[in-house]
Amino acid sequence: MDVVVLSLGGSVLVKDEDPSAYLEALAKMLVDVSSAAKVYVVTGGGRIARFYIRAGRALGATEQYLDLMGIDATRLNARLVIAALKDHACPEPPNDYDEAVRAGASYPIVVMGGVTPGVTTDAVSARLAERVGATRLVNATSVDGAYTADPKKDVCAKRIPRMSHEELVRLVSGTAKGAGPTTVFDPVGADVLMRARIRLVIVDGRSMKNLGLALEGKECMGTVVG
Repeated sequence: MDVVVLSLGGSVLVKDEDPSAYLEALAKMLVDVSSAAKVYVVTGGGRIARFYIRAGRALGATEQYLDLMGIDATRLNARLVIAALKDHACPEPPNDYDEAVRAGASYPIVVMGGVTPGVTTDAVSARLAERVGATRLVNATSVDGAYTADPKKDVCAKRIPRMSHEELVRLVSGTAKGAGPTTVFDPVGADVLMRARIRLVIVDGRSMKNLGLALEGKECMGTVVG
C-alpha cells in the first residue's frame, strides 16, 4: 500500500476562531485518501504555539522549555484532527516515531504532533516519512508553494513550480532557528528528504481539492521537490 505523510501547518489548521468546518472537510478528504494509502499526519502549532512561546520568552523561559510548550500545542492540534476523524484514526497522538509505526499497523490514519525539543514538525514529518517508507511528503502551508521571496512581503516574488532536493536545501539554508520559526520548510527536514530521496509537495492547505490531489500523488498547484 502507498504511504503518504502530511505536514499540516498550524496556521492552516486553526486559522479562524471556529475551525470546525475546515476540520470536517479535512477529515472527509483524509478518509477518502486513506482508502488507497496509509496516511500519517503531523500537525504544527501555528498561532497557538507562537502565542505561548512569546509569552514564555517574555517571562524568561529557556528555549528548551519554550519548545516543550510548542510541542504541547502541536499535540493539542493533533487531538483536534483526531476528533474530526473519529474512528478512522488512532485515538491517541503518538509520542514518538516507534509509537507512530505501531499505530500505523492498526489504523488507516495516524495523527501526531511534535516529538523532541529543538525539532520542528516539518523535520518530524520528514523523519517520519523516512521511517515509514513514504513515497511523498505533502507540506500544507498558508501559501501555494515555494517562492523566490516571501510573497506576503515582496510583490515581485515568483512561485517555483519544481526544484531539486539540492535546490531546496540551498533555499532554506541559514533560516531562523529557535522555538516557533516560520520558513518554507525546515532545513533539517530538507536534509532528511534529500538523503532519503523522498518527494516533497508544498501546497496551500486551505484548498481542500488541491491538497487532496497532492496527497493522492496527482498533478496539483504548488511546488514539487524531487
